[in-house]
Amino acid sequence: MHRNIGREFKLDKAISTGKLPTTRWRLRDENKESQELLIRELGLSQIISRILISRDIVNPDDARRYLSPSLRDLHNPFQMQDMKKAVQRLICAIHQKEKVVIYGDYDADGITSVVVLLRFLRQIYGGVIYYIPDRITEGYGLNLAAVERMHSEGVSLIVSVDCGISDHEQIAYARKLGIDTIILDHHQLSNTLPQAVAVVNPNRTDCRFPFKHLAAVGIVFNFLIALRGALRQEGFWKNDLYPNLKEYLDLVALGTIGDIAPLMDENRIFVKMGLDLMTEDRRIGIRALKLVSGIEHQVIDTTKASFCLIPRINAAGRVDSAKEAVELLLTENPIRADELANKLDGFNRKRQAMEKLIFAEILEQVGDQFDTEKIGPLVFASANWHPGVIGIVASRMVDRFGRPAILISLKDGIGKGSGRSIADFNIYQGLKRCESLLLSYGGHHFAAGISIREEDIEKFSTLFKEVVHENSPETDFTAFTTIDAQCSLTEINHELLSQFDQLAPFGSRNPEPILCVRNVRVASPSIVGNNHLKMRVSSNGVTRNSIWFSNGQYLPELSAAMLDIVFTPQINYWNGSSDIQLKMRDIAIQAH
Repeated sequence: MHRNIGREFKLDKAISTGKLPTTRWRLRDENKESQELLIRELGLSQIISRILISRDIVNPDDARRYLSPSLRDLHNPFQMQDMKKAVQRLICAIHQKEKVVIYGDYDADGITSVVVLLRFLRQIYGGVIYYIPDRITEGYGLNLAAVERMHSEGVSLIVSVDCGISDHEQIAYARKLGIDTIILDHHQLSNTLPQAVAVVNPNRTDCRFPFKHLAAVGIVFNFLIALRGALRQEGFWKNDLYPNLKEYLDLVALGTIGDIAPLMDENRIFVKMGLDLMTEDRRIGIRALKLVSGIEHQVIDTTKASFCLIPRINAAGRVDSAKEAVELLLTENPIRADELANKLDGFNRKRQAMEKLIFAEILEQVGDQFDTEKIGPLVFASANWHPGVIGIVASRMVDRFGRPAILISLKDGIGKGSGRSIADFNIYQGLKRCESLLLSYGGHHFAAGISIREEDIEKFSTLFKEVVHENSPETDFTAFTTIDAQCSLTEINHELLSQFDQLAPFGSRNPEPILCVRNVRVASPSIVGNNHLKMRVSSNGVTRNSIWFSNGQYLPELSAAMLDIVFTPQINYWNGSSDIQLKMRDIAIQAH
């Protein structure tokens, strides 16, 4: 959360009694002293300086690092607790020619974590394989049967990535069998650590690493920096021909975006540089994935990565086998890459169809109950739902209704659930309060998974709702729009938009900037495409086109002469030409 949410935005005139605005507006508090300093030191516009301050960037040095991300600004990976132990144990395995398995998760963060570590190690050592459990038959994390199988195959070291931190029993069993474990994980910890040789997780209370919000693939990348440094120091490579880790940043970016990790500090560096590599088509597998997604030859930003590439990577582990996605990102064969990318595209279509059915079923159950403002979080369960897609549907429920959602897939009396949350509620901490009713749980602030007995779901739902309201007693789940800066329509020009490019990449904790302009007139409102509201707005002699996606139903409300608008400015490319367009976020109609 930002340290300074800002004041609620009060309109000078009464709002009409219609359905607009659709959200409550919050305007960031101004810090004029810091704003003037950024303008003076860096030559920024007033609007850009206000946006930076709204992201808690208040001094010129922080602003420079934010506007010009560089690998030089990465932290020392050895500041992570147990990093030295993890590096030394793996180097020992390499020298002793031990059999090593990388054990991962089946989502984009887990898959890219496996691929990054595997590609690096295979350049220097042949005794490494990977293992990703089946989502349906094995579930998340290490399992005893897999550990036993690894023991029978002569594995002596497991490196768990994006999992392991809650697998106390499995890791203790591996240790009993003579298998060491290194954990590279970012999920929240319980009060005790597993009995691993090394537990590398920035969320450890004794960890000095200054940035706590890395995705698992970011931790893996830091591990490789440390490992490569230690190997170089001992003279492992001759003539300094050591691997260039920058080449892995496209994969690191995919995993980071896929995990909805905050795009700040190291994550911002990884994603900024990784998106450039994706645009340049450096990796055969990603190039094939771009082709089936219909975005070949395009500049890849976080939106294209989030809605085109990552869903297809995730779909493999959701409805089939994550190994297909791993092999796509590993292959150097263009023909094989095209074959695998098409396979993932098919999985994604299947996933979309299942998701659509589940979402429609839940909406039917919801009915009209959301006319009540104080309705709590959403908990639904069914034996008909595929456990691989309920997490996505939970995300859609959060987007639709603005409150935490947990969906549970039932089989043989046991429910496997996926939860998603809102900014004001840490779902992992909420589940911790309900652990007496859960078989297991894990996750972080915005996403979590649970296992629960079917007969306990009703009690869990009641308790979870109490916990949510107890932690957020004033939260009525009415959506709000946070405004970065108020300005005039005359300030929305091409020069401003060119500076907006420096603020990207956008995502969690670094959203697209949202501006507000007061007292504009509306002209030519119409519905275009799939229920999109298009209109022209004008003020002080300046007129701009605007689009409000999926909100054509508000066309009848726009008979009033004056509006206050909240929007993100962008360049709209159409039929070979370009123009400034306002992507509307909300509209308030001033009463006559």
